Amino acid sequence: MAQETTVGAPAGTAATTDERSMRRARRQALIDAGVNPYPIASEVTAHAAELEEKYAGLEDGADTEDVASVAGRIRALRKQGKAAFIVLEDVSGSIQLFCRHDVLGDEGWALLSNLDLGDILGATGTILRTRRGQLSVSPARLTMLSKSLRPLPEKFHGLTDREVRYRQRYVDLIMNPEVRDVFRKRSQIVSLIRRFMEADGYMEVETPMMHAILGGANAKPFVTHFNALDRDFYLRIATELPLKRLIVGGLERVFEIGRNFRNEGMDLTHNPEFTSMEAYCAYADLEGMKRLSEGLFKMIAREVCGCEEGHEVITYQGQTIDMSGTWASRPLSEIASECVGEQLTMDTPIEHLRELCEKNGIEVQPSWGPGKLLFELYDELGEKTIVNPTFVCDYPEEVSPLSKRKPEDPRLTDRFELVIAGHEYANAFSELNDPVDQAGRFAEQVAAKGLGDDEAMGYDYDYVRALEYGMPPAGGIGYGIDRMVMLFCDQPAIRDVLLFPAMKPETITKADIEAQVAGVVTDNTAASVDAIAADSEKVAAAVEGPAALVAGISRDEALVLLAAHNKEEFHLKHGATVGGVMRQFALQEDPDNADFWEVVGILHDLDWEEHADDPVGHTTYAGELIRAAGGSEALVRAIQSHNSMNNPDLPAPELPMEKVLFAVDELTGLIGAAVIMRPSKSVMDFEVKSLKKKFKDKRFAAGCNRDVIRQGAELCGMELDELFARTIAAMQAIAPDRDTFGK
Repeated sequence: MAQETTVGAPAGTAATTDERSMRRARRQALIDAGVNPYPIASEVTAHAAELEEKYAGLEDGADTEDVASVAGRIRALRKQGKAAFIVLEDVSGSIQLFCRHDVLGDEGWALLSNLDLGDILGATGTILRTRRGQLSVSPARLTMLSKSLRPLPEKFHGLTDREVRYRQRYVDLIMNPEVRDVFRKRSQIVSLIRRFMEADGYMEVETPMMHAILGGANAKPFVTHFNALDRDFYLRIATELPLKRLIVGGLERVFEIGRNFRNEGMDLTHNPEFTSMEAYCAYADLEGMKRLSEGLFKMIAREVCGCEEGHEVITYQGQTIDMSGTWASRPLSEIASECVGEQLTMDTPIEHLRELCEKNGIEVQPSWGPGKLLFELYDELGEKTIVNPTFVCDYPEEVSPLSKRKPEDPRLTDRFELVIAGHEYANAFSELNDPVDQAGRFAEQVAAKGLGDDEAMGYDYDYVRALEYGMPPAGGIGYGIDRMVMLFCDQPAIRDVLLFPAMKPETITKADIEAQVAGVVTDNTAASVDAIAADSEKVAAAVEGPAALVAGISRDEALVLLAAHNKEEFHLKHGATVGGVMRQFALQEDPDNADFWEVVGILHDLDWEEHADDPVGHTTYAGELIRAAGGSEALVRAIQSHNSMNNPDLPAPELPMEKVLFAVDELTGLIGAAVIMRPSKSVMDFEVKSLKKKFKDKRFAAGCNRDVIRQGAELCGMELDELFARTIAAMQAIAPDRDTFGK
């Protein structure tokens, strides 16, 4: 009777743990039998695809005397009497091993009993085609190359938690050939870009990853400390300024493909660490950058997507993108005008531009000029309407600190962004080479930084000095490589085209470590599990709430208690809002304790109005009031945990519910402040994009502590964007008809 090994149980189950124990036992059995499960040497003389091509004409049932050595991961294993069939998968495809007892001998046949799916196996034997037409290797020798101790998941591709796939990309690649294909295409695209640029006379260069001065873009940086110089440096946010120094030095055409780092949130099109290609060409202008872009994108469409020359048409997320012909060039003001239904220019009265922004739900700042207002109308309303490749031109100088002004209208700059399917793929300038103008623009950036813009650039004295030696007229452009790969591989999210995307920290327990180190033999004394856990920031004991949390006070009683000690409408609304948001989070994370979560939110600032002058004592007074009203110690502890930053004697947030309270308390206040600035006065049309702008502007709702919100997101294991989105959704769920969340 045939016996077939099937794929193991889903990862994370008790069955998985049992399977790992059995595999460790089989590993030990191999060692006891004198077989090294992880040998040094291996031999591969052919790959599956090569054999399929070479022996395509071999008839069914035919043998050869040709010998090949293959290796790969076991994807299927079936025994039938004195024969066994193994499917090996290598980088090129799959090949069957037709194992026979009389060919392998007793020793080789015995090895089969200790094989598992996922093991990496080597085989040497003759090539044949079975009577059923399957090309196979008939091994005379099998070699265990790597024993797999974890079972492959049954349907890894079908997991709803995509983060598991991103975190364990190695398993994703094993299980999903289409994922491997995306990253092969990514490698091909980067190689094509490099060859295209070199063929056009550009020289590839490398510039520093660490910068002493922030410049080249408006973005929040990562900061690191350089011990030898005892000063902070920034991981680069752009390669622009070093590359333009090389243009000053006489290198007429340069480009760099490299990593940039921006300390910002993650979403479908952003990752803190990303790849760009920047190029600069002396004696060129925007027209040269347009022709460069058209040629580059069309070439990739032909080479990667199989398009015919002159008919470069691809599909991206259900949209047909036509890249053929000459691409459209359109002024930014023209696109904004279409969106609002009237003609807008830099001469449109600033009061009217503000009215149009407010009418379309765009928050504005009093300091914004007409250029910034016009840009916001385009950015919020116009960009997403563009499908086919379009060069959006004539950006206002207010939002283009490194670009030349247009001679006919110095309020505009000679700049374009390449927009496809509603997303930006390139940003190009006729580069500013007037050192006096550049010094003034840097000075404006420093002023913006002083007003709270933590994305503004610094004053780069050396770069201005370089321009003082004279930089020829030049065109420059930057491309987002990750977004290009998304476009040409039809992938919806940037994480789908990054082998190792940024992820929130994973919680690893001591039990996880113990399962790995159990039974290890070392040359020296091995560290204990506790010592290993203490040595790693990622290891933590999993903290879970009790099965049932008792508040001792009902929701209605909590609202009455809140009203007894708070008279200001804002404090009453804030308590009800935080309580409702806490309930919405609980319905997803801890539904059995949703009532408890809500009461915690309602009473978290119970004593604030009466004791606002004592932030250290905040929540200690509340504890006394709650106990007097019959509240439980669990309720008191949960409420006091959100003030532990001000009072170290209070318990720090540990339970998931306490961490959520810490995160959303301050955030709901910021959202409420932003909502009342909107024309609708409603949270229902409020978006994460708008909240991110308010979060970055420290002048807005200055009383809301951004650092507390950041720490809250970290405590919850969320990126800021995720926390923003979930909190907005919770506020929308609890108050769809409420006009405002308070002033």
